Amino acid sequence: MRWIRQLYDWVLSWAETPYGTLVLFVLAVTESIFFPVPPDVLLIALALGRRKKALYFGLICSIGSLCGGVIGYTLGHYAWLTSDGFTSLAQFFFHNVPGFNESVYVDLGQRFEEWGFVIIFSAGFTPIPYKLFTVSAGAFGVSFPLFLLASATSRTARFMLVSGLIWKFGAPVQAFIDRYFNWLAILFVILLAGGFAVLKLFT
Repeated sequence: MRWIRQLYDWVLSWAETPYGTLVLFVLAVTESIFFPVPPDVLLIALALGRRKKALYFGLICSIGSLCGGVIGYTLGHYAWLTSDGFTSLAQFFFHNVPGFNESVYVDLGQRFEEWGFVIIFSAGFTPIPYKLFTVSAGAFGVSFPLFLLASATSRTARFMLVSGLIWKFGAPVQAFIDRYFNWLAILFVILLAGGFAVLKLFT
């Protein structure tokens, strides 16, 4: 979609300004709630431009994303439903956040009951849109400590891994991140879910 590409280019343009770090934090917060462009885009550009500060940028991105996750959870918990059904905020999300609708929302509720930590970790670590899970977790009353733990570990692991690779190897690793990182993240989560499934068989 053309408007997504324009947003992508706009996000990248901040890497060349003095406000790059601040925008990275704000982008990480908003992407965890509704913004469609992942913060990895700006994180990679900033880290490549100032390699010695790559881990710092990764930390800023992780903290911002976790803050956004907490805001999304809070919105879902307190402003998603009324006795009459979905609020206007919920309807706004259903109609304006790509990939989010009532069917997806209901399906997530069923998955939270069985997979809790794993599904939140999966959304935080892989290309799955994390924003869909922050709001839904709050709306379905998922344990907040569990949500916080899964979000903190997954988002920090994702962004610190990306920034750590750039800090260690520099520009040559960018092609690897672009081509393989998401696939490796998905594989890791599949193995994690498989481990939980095996544990369930013996408990």
